[in-house]
Amino acid sequence: MNSLCTVTKDIYKDDILEQKDEHEQIEKNYEDLSRRDVRSLVFHFLYAAEAFEYQESLQSIINNFNHGFDLDVPLDGEIFTITNSIINDRDSLEKIYEPYLDNWRAERVSVCTKLILFFSIWEFKNTQTDARIIINEAIELAKCFAEQDAYRFINGILDPISKEFRKDASTEN
Repeated sequence: MNSLCTVTKDIYKDDILEQKDEHEQIEKNYEDLSRRDVRSLVFHFLYAAEAFEYQESLQSIINNFNHGFDLDVPLDGEIFTITNSIINDRDSLEKIYEPYLDNWRAERVSVCTKLILFFSIWEFKNTQTDARIIINEAIELAKCFAEQDAYRFINGILDPISKEFRKDASTEN
């Protein structure tokens, strides 16, 4: 079993299962997932797609997660839509953060860091979520899944990007 599956099982054991009482656990319903749970699942699906070099369909990846982890992530829901959009837009998302990589080449950015940047920039572009929340959630994902100090790197990249996106949004109104 690869490390992603081990990490994923630990996450779902802690996050998807709630304590009903001292001896009994119940599964959370899909509708009960927090925004952080949703972000975590999107990250996991992005990571799996990257691991398969985008040759495996997202539908197949989600079906495998659903089966392997006793989940019920719908193929017509928000998580699928967000993940699919990020996968389809990954080249343009990368072009957005590349200018902010002072003295750093895009190919040197780790996979987890890159996926977190993709997701965060996608959120800046496609949601009205406060930039501070997007950056904070990206930092939390990085602390869980990326290299030790990646959260600092991510914060340093996303802060100026968020200002550009929010400046553009405020001039459009």
